[in-house]
Amino acid sequence: MDNLLFIGNLGTGEIIIIAIIVLLLFGGKKIPELMKGIGKGVKNFKDGVKGIEDDIKLDDNNPEKK
Repeated sequence: MDNLLFIGNLGTGEIIIIAIIVLLLFGGKKIPELMKGIGKGVKNFKDGVKGIEDDIKLDDNNPEKK
């Protein structure tokens, strides 16, 4: 299982090679659009998690009457 988690073992050389491959695959103009899309996705995910946390807190403050 530890062999699958190779991300912790990446060095500077490997990161540079990955960055070059990404640059070649997507091109210089597509990378900002890609990052913008990823940023929007992360923001939507955080907003969703916050909404769920708010709902849980609201439910904890207002116990149901039986």
